[in-house]
Amino acid sequence: MKRRLKVLCSSALALLAIGGVVATAAVASPTWKFNGTELSGTEKIVGAATESSMTIPGMKTTCEHFLYGIEISNAAGIGKGSITEVPLYNCHTNVAVCTVEAISAEKLPWSSKLETVSGKNYIFIEGVKVSITYGGAECALGGTKVVVEGTAGGLVDNATETATFNSTTFSATGAKLKVGGTAIEWNGVFPTEAFQWHREQALTVS
Repeated sequence: MKRRLKVLCSSALALLAIGGVVATAAVASPTWKFNGTELSGTEKIVGAATESSMTIPGMKTTCEHFLYGIEISNAAGIGKGSITEVPLYNCHTNVAVCTVEAISAEKLPWSSKLETVSGKNYIFIEGVKVSITYGGAECALGGTKVVVEGTAGGLVDNATETATFNSTTFSATGAKLKVGGTAIEWNGVFPTEAFQWHREQALTVS
């Protein structure tokens, strides 16, 4: 009986140890790297899309220049970031009678972190808030300030050094952007590079 109990206890401890390894692997997060070396300290990176859009049901708002600046670092084996600036330029809608009178990012900085989902690396952004004021006498939203809020998840591609945001990447990361209770879609591909100590070095996430 004692021998059987000892065997059962040993098996239980072994299972717990294996479970711990599996759990650790499941929550493992990627880190920021330059030329294959993990980032030490901080760096500023900028993602710049030549075109990016947010779609409210019935109307798409596109900005020809959509940028974001992030202060990045690695902490406790996790890549993190603080989005400090989001300039938006040359924005318009796909509805002829609706114009974009004003658009701006609010409540900066937005926090971000890297995460791995199903073997792919993503940047997950929290605290997103963008306000858009539409104009146009015949526009249903004319004179209305629309506030986009929530989270965003973008797929990181090391080969092209880009972050891509779309419905697929949002679904994978569980990210959601809404106007009130209505979900919206954000699309954009952002080539990203360093602008401080690691200029022209290959930026990767792993």
